[in-house]
Amino acid sequence: MEGLELAILNWIQVHLRCGFLDAVLPAISRTADHGELWIFLAFILLLVRGQRKYGAAVACGLVLDLVSCNMLLKPLVGRIRPFAVNTAVELLTKAPLDASFPSGHTAASFAAVFALKTAGSPLWKPALAVAVVMAFSRLYLYVHWPSDVLAGALLGAAVGWVGAKIVEKALEKRKAGR
Repeated sequence: MEGLELAILNWIQVHLRCGFLDAVLPAISRTADHGELWIFLAFILLLVRGQRKYGAAVACGLVLDLVSCNMLLKPLVGRIRPFAVNTAVELLTKAPLDASFPSGHTAASFAAVFALKTAGSPLWKPALAVAVVMAFSRLYLYVHWPSDVLAGALLGAAVGWVGAKIVEKALEKRKAGR
């Protein structure tokens, strides 16, 4: 499996690397180094009347992502990153120090997307576009294996959905208690 994944990553390096993407994708990736982009989105939505439910769903999904991805799976699996296997690749970003599996950038991005979608926000569509670019950036930057990115997307989708459902149930309880 690792051989196939290296072949995919190397194909991206040979066929897609260009000056434009070398400049843009590291910048896009940096916006979510610690989930900042998605935390900022949740914060803004929490401030705007009529959007608070969506902000709470994103925030809840991100907390679930933090626990499941960064605190449980990454340390448990401890997968080495592809740039440590193929040291000939020139990194365009600072080498991450944590484990590779699953992709935290991808998981956080898809957690936000699925929280928005499940909660009923139309913002899920532009968020999905950003999430797909974010996921691709992790491959382009040679910091994640394709299976890391796939697992991050699936994990993010699950915790985003669960986060939105938790908020939905909390709001139902709150209404019933009035």
